[in-house]
Formats: sequence, structure tokens, C-alpha cells
Amino acid sequence: MSKTLSNFLFISVLCLCIANCANRGTPTGGEKDVTPPKILKSVPENFSINFNKKEIKIYFDEYIKINDLSKQLIISPPMNTTPEITPLGTASKTITIKIYDTLAPNTTYAFNFGSSIVDNNEGNPFPYYKYVFSTGSYIDSLTVAGVILDATSKKPDNFVTVALYEVDSTFTDSIIYKEKPKYVTNTLDSITTFVLQNLKAGKYLLTAMKDESQDYIFQQKTDKIAFNKTFIELPTDSIYHLTLFKEDLDFKSYKPRLLSKGKIAFGFEGDYKNMKIDVLTQTPSDFEHAIIKDKEADSLMYWYRPKLETDSLRFKVSYKNTVIDTFDVKITDKLQDSLIIKGEPSGQINFKDNFILSASTPFKSLNPSQISLIDKDSTVVPYTTKMDTLNNNVTFFFDKKENSKYRLQFLPEAITDFFDNKNDTLQYVMQTKAYDDYPNARIILKNAQYPVIVQLTTEKGDVINEIYSTEPEPIDFNYLKTGKYYLRVIYDENGNKKYDTGNYLKKIQPERISYYPELIEVRVGWDSEYEFILK
Repeated sequence: MSKTLSNFLFISVLCLCIANCANRGTPTGGEKDVTPPKILKSVPENFSINFNKKEIKIYFDEYIKINDLSKQLIISPPMNTTPEITPLGTASKTITIKIYDTLAPNTTYAFNFGSSIVDNNEGNPFPYYKYVFSTGSYIDSLTVAGVILDATSKKPDNFVTVALYEVDSTFTDSIIYKEKPKYVTNTLDSITTFVLQNLKAGKYLLTAMKDESQDYIFQQKTDKIAFNKTFIELPTDSIYHLTLFKEDLDFKSYKPRLLSKGKIAFGFEGDYKNMKIDVLTQTPSDFEHAIIKDKEADSLMYWYRPKLETDSLRFKVSYKNTVIDTFDVKITDKLQDSLIIKGEPSGQINFKDNFILSASTPFKSLNPSQISLIDKDSTVVPYTTKMDTLNNNVTFFFDKKENSKYRLQFLPEAITDFFDNKNDTLQYVMQTKAYDDYPNARIILKNAQYPVIVQLTTEKGDVINEIYSTEPEPIDFNYLKTGKYYLRVIYDENGNKKYDTGNYLKKIQPERISYYPELIEVRVGWDSEYEFILK
């Protein structure tokens, strides 16, 4: 055999071995399936008229699953009895809808599945599939479109319900608290625009709601609400802007309870500053009381002395001079709260901050002769104080120099509480940095409508600093912490120096807020300036 032939046979055998080895491997399976499922037919057909069936079947060309149906499915108009839809959690080539509700006559219904329908193998979605039928002789075809905004947040919530209530002879403003809307849609989890479809001509109330319970009924305590200022008439080609806001809660009082000796908690919802508590039980001439807002809970703490020889006390709770309710509180043996005093800040103090003293029991008095404030050179520093009885704290105001240290000392009996308890020696040390250790930011407003409240907030919306302005002027935020902030302007329309939310029943929209389009960044060594052009 020639050498050339031997080489040929060797190469041939080697290729055959490689081929056989390759055949033993795992097959690649080809390209990934990216094709969404297809609908073969629907029974009854989609967009049927004179509909009177109790069951709908939708047939697909492959096995499908339904994901997140409770979030994705929107039925408009809403049904009182929820239809049964299968499959749930399993794969099938058919979706079955069983209707248990009595359908309204001459009404167009729509089942919008969002992006819940996916194929079983790769999860490819069949996006925004909608099954529509009419119990009348035609399909309603009008639409309403718009944009969802949020009164206080730069980005609105997702899954916002947008609704139309028909304005007819039975309509009242309270309908949103009692009945489901005529038509609904949802922004789902990715968009802030909305389109209500398959509507009939008429007059409607247009609302939006962050519906936490997903029952289409507005609940003031949990839900955000938005509403168009006027009723809308269909057909229309207008684009509507709806601003979601959280209403201030209507006032409500709860049954009080004894927490400790001489301390009763009065729970509430809403505006506690106009809440009044009066004892109706006969009390001795030396009876005293103090009312303090609890720092953690929505409660007013009613403190009283001396101990009364009675099994119960009767109280009257009023709101804006209107009697809300009367309550009996059973009096039992309890231990009295101890006096615990807290001072903030301790350690580093910003030039714009003040020292605040708080206590676990109500403050009664301070003895200035037992209080001293000195700097690092042991020089006495003058100060003033302001007591806030409702929040039970005392604020100490004093001028601060850079790179300085301050010691605030309370000798025994400097502080007396409601029960005549007194303090032991207390000492708080505070230190300032250099002015250059803090960044500053200047804001120049253009086209502002005064008065305004200019705020810096965290990305979560917590207010870091705010400045009230009544005329064109530079807005200077000084002694900031290094970081990134949102900048926003509140249009204080009623001039009360605070943000006011809206109210649906009173037909009040929330005060307008404009956000600077980007996060602003402040760093040590840089004094930033931003021009904010308002629209």
C-alpha cells in the first residue's frame, strides 16, 4: 500500500470517528421559539352582537397559560359576580369564560386580558388580547384617552384604574363610594396613558383611582383618587389629564383606652389639631390635664392628675366645636410612666439645625438657672427656647460658629414634668464642621407664579429642605449633605405656606407641583446653580 493511500485511509477513519462522537452529543434543539400563540377561533365569535350566552371558548394553535390574571384582566363594565376563567396554573389550548352575572341589555362588554396569555414553552405573550361582545344590535365604538399624573410624585403609580360613571337621573357624587363604574380600564404596570374603548355616547364622570382593594369602590383611607373637573360628553377627541392625590382623612375618633396611671389614649383619623377632649365626670378643684400628640401612633394622649377615686371617667370628643361622641374609660390600677428625656442632635450639628429636647411625660417647666450652654472656650452662649406643648418638646435656638464645640448641660431639677418628677444631671455635646464642608445649591426660578414652596426631596419623596418665596429671588439651599435630590416647586394657591391636597366631594383639585426634569447633585467644594423654567 502506498504512503499516499495510507494517509487517505487514516484521515477518512479519523473523520468518521469525529462524526460518530458528535452524534453522541446533546442536540441543540434549533432556534428559540419567539412566536406568540395564535387564536384559531372563538365561540361565540369575537365582536358578536345580540349576545346571550353563558360560556365563551377561545381556541389557540398551541398550549397556553394565563399569568397574573387578577392583575391583568379588566372586564368593562365590571360584573357583580366574577366570571370563572380557566385554565389557571395549568396549560391548555383553550380559554373558557363562564359568565354567572346577569348581563345588562344593549351594552357592549370587553374582556381585556392585558399580557396575561403566554405560550406554555417559552412564555411568549399574546399581548393585549381583548374579547368584545354586545347584548344589543351593535358594538359601541367611542373612546376616551388621557394621561395619568401624580400630585406629589414625579412618577405615578402603576395599575391605576380609570373609570367612567354614567351621568343619568340616578347619578349622585357619592356614586364612587357605592357603585361600580360603567366602564373601566387600567394602566397596568408599564404605561401612564390610558384609552377607554367600546363606549356609547353620553355624559360621564371621568375618574382614576389607585384601587388598593381592586373592588372599584373608592375608600378614602387606602386609595388615591383623580377626577376631571367637569363631566365629559361622548363623542370627544379631547385628551384628559388626571392627577392622582391622597385625600386628607375625614375626622373620626376611636374608643379611648387607659395605658398607664394618669394616661389615656384617644385614637383618631384625620385632623387632630381641631380635636377637643373634655372630661364630663365631676373632678376635684386641683384636677389638671395635658394633651400630647403621640409620636408613633395616630393618638392624642390625655394626661391627668391627681388619681381619682372612681371606676371610670366619661369624656366628650368634639371636632370643630361639633360633638362627635362620648366615651367611658374604665380606670384600673396601672404603673405611672417614668420621666425619660431625649435630646437631638447629639454629636454633629448643622448650622441650620436646632437642639430639640423631648420627654416621655409632659413638660411642666424649665428652670433656666440650672441650664447652661458653653462653647469650646468655656464661653457662655446665649440661647432662646420655644416650648411646643402639643408635641411635648422644647427647641433651643443659638448662633453657631464653624469648627466649634458646644455643651448643653441640665443640672438636677432643671426640668420638671407633669407629675413633678425632675431630672438628674444631663449633658449634650454638639460639634460643628467648617462652612466649606457643606455644599450649597442656588435655584433660579423662571415664570414662577408666587407664592411658592421650593423643596429638595429624596428619591422617595421625603422633604430634606424647603424655602417659602413670595417674590422673584434666588432660592439658596445652604449646608446640604452631599448627594442627589429631586427639586420641586409647590404653587401655594391659598397662601397658607403648606401643600394642600384635593378633595373629591368638595371638587377641589390638589395644589400643583412642578418637578425639575433631572436629579440635582450637590458635592463638597461645589456651589451649584440650577435654572428651573416653570411651565
